[in-house]
Amino acid sequence: MTCSYILLVNFTDILTNKTLSMEIGKEKSLFTEMRLIFMIAVSTIIFTGVFGQYTPDWESLDSRPLPEWYDQAKIGIFLHWGLYSVPAFGGEWFWMYWQGAQYSDYVKYMDDNFRPGFTYQDFGPQFTTEFFDPDQWAELFEAAGARYVVLTSKHHEGFTMWPSKYSWNWNSEDLGPQRDLVGDLASAIRNKTSIRFGLYYSLYEWFSPRYLDDKANNFNTNDFIVSKMLPEMYEFQLAITYKFQTELYQPEVIWADGDWEAADWYWNSTIFLAWLFNESPVKDTVVVNDRWGNNNIPCEHGSFYSCTDRFNPGKHFHMMIYLVVSFHVLSFCTFTGVLQTHKWENAMTLDKDSWGYDRTETLSNLLVNAGPTHDGRIDPIMEERLRQMGEWLSLNGEAIYASNPWIFPK
Repeated sequence: MTCSYILLVNFTDILTNKTLSMEIGKEKSLFTEMRLIFMIAVSTIIFTGVFGQYTPDWESLDSRPLPEWYDQAKIGIFLHWGLYSVPAFGGEWFWMYWQGAQYSDYVKYMDDNFRPGFTYQDFGPQFTTEFFDPDQWAELFEAAGARYVVLTSKHHEGFTMWPSKYSWNWNSEDLGPQRDLVGDLASAIRNKTSIRFGLYYSLYEWFSPRYLDDKANNFNTNDFIVSKMLPEMYEFQLAITYKFQTELYQPEVIWADGDWEAADWYWNSTIFLAWLFNESPVKDTVVVNDRWGNNNIPCEHGSFYSCTDRFNPGKHFHMMIYLVVSFHVLSFCTFTGVLQTHKWENAMTLDKDSWGYDRTETLSNLLVNAGPTHDGRIDPIMEERLRQMGEWLSLNGEAIYASNPWIFPK
């Protein structure tokens, strides 16, 4: 038994500690414990000198072979779901466009439809999810032919879809549906299907005071990382919540986003990924994308490249593909025929623009996005398209799943 293992056990014990106070009056002690958790996590990798097979640098991390399941999966479902599903106006960037950029159409929408002084937080009680049936969703995704599902655990607004200890009063148990949405879907996916479960996680938060303080200090401070981001990312791998002690999400896809304002050293990306690949419960099967810092990380490092939304590599020639099911156009996309040497993924949405509610190309993976409603339904038109995709794949899946280009294996 190594020191690294002992420290990780202690780290897990702290994360599962039921005595952690969530009272606002004890914010100072909570912040102290957050720092302690971060120090233990870092000491696991640095102070013991025990790295395992992969060290916290990109050359080592990139040498890890791509897990075979992801290479063969080809089709995934992406779910953008959060408080932005309540206004359902302009998608998941609603809060930023309304009160950050103050775009006139967003300001007018709020002025015309809501009382003076209405805040984004006031949408919380309306995020009811009363019709959310995780078993039904799991059946739909399996019928659609998906081999993995990625749910937004936290978007740039900072609202967590599980009862995070580090997001007091700004999570799905304290506000709105009062349930663990991530845990409910994870359990249904794992118990009812053979689909792999993954989580999207935004590294930054638009209006977090601690993040904005770090940003004002040119990211020479890391209070946000220590007190919020890293503890949450360890939390959904190790010890779910203070209430659901026995549930482990253990996502096998971690789809990072919101990295573009700071370098990887601020996000502690390589340290976290070294732990993920060496010590985590999913160390042999997990895959991660490439959004871990603005210093030439996207499209350069990660298990697979997502680069930009609707990523479409190469510039040599373009074709138009129409997938027709029962005389209906299911989807179309422009793509190039340039084969890539590294695994990549095209994350695209059934909606024209929005990822929230409102291609198989050069033989990589297709992540099809759908945005559920605030009350927990997947819009009938989106469900129809997903089922049509599944019907097509039931006839043609042999040419899709586990397929490889004839030159490059990825």
